[in-house]
Amino acid sequence: MASTRAAIRYAKAILDLANSKGVAEAVNNDMKLIASTIESNLELSTFIQNPTTKVEVKESALLEVFANVNGVTKGLFHLLFENKRFEILNAIAAEYSKVFDESNGIEVATVTTAIPLDAALEAKVLAKVSTLSDKKITIENIVDPSIIGGFILRIGDQQYNASVANRLQVLKRELSN
Repeated sequence: MASTRAAIRYAKAILDLANSKGVAEAVNNDMKLIASTIESNLELSTFIQNPTTKVEVKESALLEVFANVNGVTKGLFHLLFENKRFEILNAIAAEYSKVFDESNGIEVATVTTAIPLDAALEAKVLAKVSTLSDKKITIENIVDPSIIGGFILRIGDQQYNASVANRLQVLKRELSN
């Protein structure tokens, strides 16, 4: 849990710095890129987590992999180098996007669907979302074939389950009573 708290502190500090330089959105794009790259690349993830790899090597590798990122993001790499905390980079990237969205009044709605969202289903989901939240909503789609069909919508601590799997579960409970 301490690493999560540290990641939140780093993320907030980086956001403050990015806001003061007017590059918060560019840094948010960098953080999304970093998070998705680390999550989809086991080699990079293992490399960053490896305690035996020298921090100088980690910093120069990250500067090479993410050569086109904003100066504030490169500054984060250097800060992690100085504090020997590269293992929390992915957590920082994820937290940054959260605090960036919060500071801009944006809420992320997670929509789990059996197949990737199409425009029609996205419109239905957005209609449902507007009844649950008055903030600007960004939709994040998670594909999980086990829900069979329909969707599961989660905004903050609210969940709306309109999945076929859930309906089957409810039916099964009703039939067994």
